Amino acid sequence: MGNNNNDNNSAVKIVKNIAFRIYRWDGANPDDAPQMKVYEVPVYKGMTVLEGLIYIKHYLDQSISYRASCRMGVCGSCGMMINGKPLLACQQQILKLETDTVELRPLANYPVVKDLVPDLTRMIVTHQAIKPFIIRRETPPEEIGGEFHQSVEELVNYLQFSYCIKCGMCMSACPTVGSLPEFHGPQPLGQALRYINDTRDEGFEDRLAVMDTAEGIFRCHFAGACSEACPKGIDPAFAIQLLKGEIVRRGIFRKKAGASAALMPLTQENPPRRENIPTPPPRTVE
Repeated sequence: MGNNNNDNNSAVKIVKNIAFRIYRWDGANPDDAPQMKVYEVPVYKGMTVLEGLIYIKHYLDQSISYRASCRMGVCGSCGMMINGKPLLACQQQILKLETDTVELRPLANYPVVKDLVPDLTRMIVTHQAIKPFIIRRETPPEEIGGEFHQSVEELVNYLQFSYCIKCGMCMSACPTVGSLPEFHGPQPLGQALRYINDTRDEGFEDRLAVMDTAEGIFRCHFAGACSEACPKGIDPAFAIQLLKGEIVRRGIFRKKAGASAALMPLTQENPPRRENIPTPPPRTVE
C-alpha cells in the first residue's frame, strides 16, 4: 500500500503562476460595491479554470461562490465569463488561454446571486413556457402503452437540438437578450424547435401562442453569437431560423403538419430485424 502521508500533488509539475481576477459581490448585501479580487494560482499542464477555482476555494478563500457539478461538460453548471467570453470553466484549460491573467465574471444578461453565480430564473421560466415535453392531443403520454415509430431520418431531424444542457451561455451571448428583457432568447426557442420537429409531438399550436408575440421569435436579429457560445454545437441561431420558416409556412401559407408518429404494437410475432444483429438469448423468466 502507498504512504497516505504523500502529497498527491508532488508528481504534478507546476508550469507557472497565473493571476485569477474574480468578480466578488454578495446579493445578500446589495449596498456593497462589486470588486475584482486577485488570487495567485499555481497552474500545471491540463489544469482547467474550474480546477483553479477549486484550488482557490480550498486553499485561499473559502467564501468564494461558483456553480459546478459534473466537471465534464455535461451539467452546464459552471458557465461563466472567462476573459470576456461565455465558456464552461470545466472545459477551458488555463494554459490554452495564453495569458498570465484569467478574469472571471458571472454570465452576462442575468442578475447575480453572488460572485460567479448567476440567477437563471429568466431562462428557466421561458423554457417551461414553451412546454419542453411531448404533447399528444388524444392520449396523455403517461397513458400510452408501447413506443412510437420513428425512422432514423426523423430522429436526425431534431437530434442535434436535443443536446442542450441548459447552461444558459447562449442567452448570455445574445445581444437581443441583453437589450430586450422580454425577448425569449435562443435557449427556449431552440428547444421549441426540438419538440416541433419531433414526429411524436403535436404541440405546435400550444407553443406558437408563446413564441409568436411582439417580443417573441421574430425579434431575433440573427447575430449568431448564441451558436458561437454553445459548448455542444447545437447552433441555436440556426434552430431559430428554421423555426421562423416553420411558423411562416404554417401560419401564412397554411401548410399542414406531417402525420404524427404511429404507435407500435407492444409485441410482434415476427418483428423486423436489422442485419448483423445477434439473436438475443432465450428468456429465463416467462
